[in-house]
Amino acid sequence: MTRRRALWTLGIATLVLFVVLAAIDRRMTDTGGPGIVGFELARTHARAAEILGQWGGSGRDAARASLWLDFLYLTTYGAFLWLAVRALRDALARRGRDGLARLGAYVAPLALVGAACDALEDVFLLLVLGGHGGSAGPAVATAFASVKFSCLAIVVLYLLGGLLAMTRGTAARA
Repeated sequence: MTRRRALWTLGIATLVLFVVLAAIDRRMTDTGGPGIVGFELARTHARAAEILGQWGGSGRDAARASLWLDFLYLTTYGAFLWLAVRALRDALARRGRDGLARLGAYVAPLALVGAACDALEDVFLLLVLGGHGGSAGPAVATAFASVKFSCLAIVVLYLLGGLLAMTRGTAARA
């Protein structure tokens, strides 16, 4: 499979999974509690217990489904972002943007680190949902979520900045 085809396939799969996860998230917020991101960032055992109480049984079931499906989602978005950064890095190098291209070598692995942190976060959140993980479970999940969001923010900023740099380079030559 070519990188281009892999990017399209992973991009479409990521988008479809995002839509499904958003629908499941709606089931959580319909209970009056936060969505899954609020649970990811609960930080304390008390806040996590409060969220679980707000959700009730149907919200907890939705959260459990969301977390299990997220394992597939993090695989698709992690691979998509990793390949996207590598493709952009190569395109920047071909256009003589060597500094940005070199930076891509450091940014690409952050997509995989972010996805790995998402997986670890999911494990701890599933433990919390199951009444395990003690008082440390929410804090550990929030720590992994924070690293995930930081890594993915850097990846997205690189992609946007790199695309902007390519657009500006193309406009300057026209």
